[in-house]
Order: sequence, then C-alpha cells, then structure tokens
Amino acid sequence: MSRRSGILEFAVLGLLRESPMHGYELRKRLNTSLGIFRAFSYGTLYPCLKTLVANGWLIEEPGSALEDALAASLAGRRAKIVYRLTAEGKEHFEELLAQTGPDTWEDEHFAARFAFFGQTEREVRMRVLEGRRSRLEERLEKMRASLARTRERLDDYTLELQRHGMESVEREVRWLNELIESERAAGSRAADRRAPQDTDHKDGLPRRRGAASAEGSPSRHPGPPDPSDDRTK
Repeated sequence: MSRRSGILEFAVLGLLRESPMHGYELRKRLNTSLGIFRAFSYGTLYPCLKTLVANGWLIEEPGSALEDALAASLAGRRAKIVYRLTAEGKEHFEELLAQTGPDTWEDEHFAARFAFFGQTEREVRMRVLEGRRSRLEERLEKMRASLARTRERLDDYTLELQRHGMESVEREVRWLNELIESERAAGSRAADRRAPQDTDHKDGLPRRRGAASAEGSPSRHPGPPDPSDDRTK
C-alpha cells in the first residue's frame, strides 16, 4: 500500500467515526476539510472503500429513500450505499491515531493527522507536533546550507523563490512552537485540576475532610502532663 493510500484510508476512517456517510458526502468532506485530497476522484475513493470493507473495518448499508434520491442526483447510483464504521474499524483507527513515528511528521500525513487532533490524546499530539517541528528544523538547516553554497550562482528570481520557501518553513516552525506551548499549558492546567487541593504540608498526603490537623488540635492520646500546670499539683 502506498503512503498516499494509507493517508486516504486513515482520513476515511476518521470521518466515518463521526457519522456514516455516502460516498459522495465522503468525497465532499475530504475535499473541504482536508485540502490534501482536493484533486482526487471517485475512481480513487471507491477502491479505498472496498478495501476497508474487505478488511472488516466498514460495512455497507442501503440509504433511505430521501438519501437515495439526493445521492443519485449528485453522484450516480453507486452513491446510494451508506458506509458505516465497524467496532473493528474504530479500534483500528484508534491504533492509527496512537502512532507517532516519522511518517506522521511528513507533509501530507501530518496534515491528515492534524485534522483529527480533536480525537487524539494530548500526549500523542505532543509527540507528533514535536516530531514535525524537528523534521522542519532539519529541512530548514539544509535549505540554509544549500542557499549559502549556491547564492552566487542564482539569479534574482531563483534566489527569491528559495527565500520564500525558507520563510514558509520558518513560519510553520513558529506556528508549531505556539501549538506546543499551548499543549503544554493545557497539560499543566489539567494536572493542577487533578492534584489534591488539601494536603499535609509535611508529606503531601491528603487530609480527611473535617479531620483535625496535627498542629492545631489536641491529640487523641495526650502526652505527659506539663509540670507548670496547676492541675497536676
């Protein structure tokens, strides 16, 4: 399976996790929500759907009469089928969401992954964002080195094009830095909410609500009498 086919399967599973859809609706969502799929046809989508059905990750269901009429007018008879994610498909998609390897840092795959960050755990989002930033920083370093070597041999337009490319990468690195800082801040706030609010200052153990503290209340078992106390004389 090619990398682009894998990205398409990931995106289809992610969209169908939200709700079942006709083929024409899937294509529309892929075009509008995921710009990396703007230039693909039903001839690309339907083989992908058939593969996912064969793997047991999707099932085909007939649409309602109203849906059938709409689908027929928009995308022909084949679009009458509604595709629904199975339990196995949901489990497979969650496994894909948890992946953070180098493929998830590449241009097209990162765009697809980012589109489903709302369904992704914070720790996974952080690893993908940091990996993407590292990959772009490496790319930027190579671009700068290449420009330094070839600057004298480039005409003004080619030089300007290379500068434009570098500026685009620099902008994305700054954007990633902002996202990473935002994720870290959100993680810190979540950790603060989970932390016990009422703890003993010595060992950090939570106190029982309403229980007397060791500093301000008498002990259940009093210690030896104070010789200066008149009651002991």
